[in-house]
Amino acid sequence: MPTALRLIAPDAEHLPGLVDALRRGWSPNSLDPDAGYRLLEEIEQDPDGFLAGLDDRDPRGRTFELPDGSRVPRLPQTTRWMWDGEFCGSISVRWQPGTTELPPTCLGHVGYTVVPWKRRRGYATAALGLLLPIAAEVGLPLVTITTDDDNIASQRVAAANGARFAREFAKPASYGTGTMHEYVIDLT
Repeated sequence: MPTALRLIAPDAEHLPGLVDALRRGWSPNSLDPDAGYRLLEEIEQDPDGFLAGLDDRDPRGRTFELPDGSRVPRLPQTTRWMWDGEFCGSISVRWQPGTTELPPTCLGHVGYTVVPWKRRRGYATAALGLLLPIAAEVGLPLVTITTDDDNIASQRVAAANGARFAREFAKPASYGTGTMHEYVIDLT
């Protein structure tokens, strides 16, 4: 694990690092490359509201936009930023209270992405390991992680954190086409 990497709760002090990454073309949503541009607009309009939405444990009435443009109810989530002295990426956990089940529009409990200029340093693996106690704190006995079937790097990140292969499935239409793999990490 990279000793310099830590997870930080998003805050105004570190927000310029995220903004810089977004301006450089990075998107925190690997399935939606344009999400970064929309986030820049959101940050410019209401930076405090944006930050508050990254640790949203009670998202009543709020929605989330899928890659196909459709909107679905937002799940509770907690996001952390990867930090090694500067912004490296983000990782989040989302859930439905009282169950490990997720709606079909949510592909997994955990999502992560590292900025391109910080990849191949073990940051995603380290960040996932650091996030697992947070997932346990919100009451999850396990987390699921999904990857495209050809995303070997992400599959290695999951395996390095004790994940087991659970299944292969077709991507939901709202996410495009192709096959995905699901991995499970037991937290108990």
